[in-house]
Parts: sequence; C-alpha cells; structure tokens
Amino acid sequence: MGLDQYANSRSSSGELSELAYWRKHNRLQGWMETLWTIKTGKPAQDLNCNELELTMEDLDQLEKCIMHKTLPATQGFFFGSDSYERETDEYDLHFVQTAKAAIKNGEEVIYSCWW
Repeated sequence: MGLDQYANSRSSSGELSELAYWRKHNRLQGWMETLWTIKTGKPAQDLNCNELELTMEDLDQLEKCIMHKTLPATQGFFFGSDSYERETDEYDLHFVQTAKAAIKNGEEVIYSCWW
C-alpha cells in the first residue's frame, strides 16, 4: 500500500493517455492537495480517488516550485519518506513540459491519486 499518483491527458473524445506516474512523491502530493483545496474548496484528503484538472497556469507554478525546490513537505501514513531524498526534479520537469504540450494540443491534463 502507499501513495500512487497519476497524470493523464484526456482528448476531446475522452481517450486517456498516461503522462506520468509517481510512487510516494509526497511533496508533489502536498502541492496538488493545496491546489485541489483552492480550486474546489474541499479538504485535501478529498483529492484521493478524484481528478484534478491542471491548467497551463497551474503547470507554470508547479514548474517554478520544482525548479526552486519549494514543493511543500507533506506527511501521510501512506506517503513514505520525504520525496526530496530521491532525485525527482528531472522527471517532474519532463512531466510539466509534456503536460503543457498536451494542453496546447487541445487536451485536458488530469492529476489523480490513490492511497
């Protein structure tokens, strides 16, 4: 058991394509939970097993946080140790670029998690 995180693009026809997968990237989860609460007004834990659409502006902010190493420290029973203990930046930045390209291509970018 643990935190599994997914980013997918969804075409106008509803077809999903995987953009990224993370396992126990708790700092990214904390950032996404904050965004979820801002966008929906719902508690962070309600993001579990739901979808969060990411906009170009969201991805720009995420990219800045990744580059400046300011993703928030986040704890949870299933979240594992601090994800900054692993090298994640290159993978995360690649996701941001791929997600931006998907949006420019007219697709939605969706983040989801399960823990």
